[in-house]
Amino acid sequence: MKRLILVRHGKSSWENNLPDDKRPLKKRAYNDAEVVLKTFKEFQSGNLTLWSSPAVRANTTANLFKDELQIPDDRFTVKKELYTFDENQLLSVINTCPNNVEKLMVFGHNPAMTGLVNRLGDKPIDNLPTTGLCVIDFDLDSWKDIKTGKTLLQLFPKNLR
Repeated sequence: MKRLILVRHGKSSWENNLPDDKRPLKKRAYNDAEVVLKTFKEFQSGNLTLWSSPAVRANTTANLFKDELQIPDDRFTVKKELYTFDENQLLSVINTCPNNVEKLMVFGHNPAMTGLVNRLGDKPIDNLPTTGLCVIDFDLDSWKDIKTGKTLLQLFPKNLR
């Protein structure tokens, strides 16, 4: 059994003239993470492995989750390949996950995240919003084989306020 948790980075700021990968989170993103984590913590059990895009907005979001969920450093990895907007590339990175990992949480970017939620899960969505989280289970033993799974949970900040 494999569990994939896809999380889109928090709401980012456009205030400063920064390169896309350097944009920080807006204050709202911290509040959104807090409400999503409150509900997710009631659902989550067992060991999680976290992978994040190196973009500031994704990495900061991932670290908020890492700290609140008390994920040890050895189960947190920043992967440059996750700075992608392409769902095929995102899936190819997830396919490389070692099979001893049962639960993988990935922090990344749209439109890749929404595309993958719709491609892999059985509950389609129009858009995975910023700090939106989707949990999909696969009755498989290998990450390279994931295709169609069962959507267990969709958490969107606006629905939790």
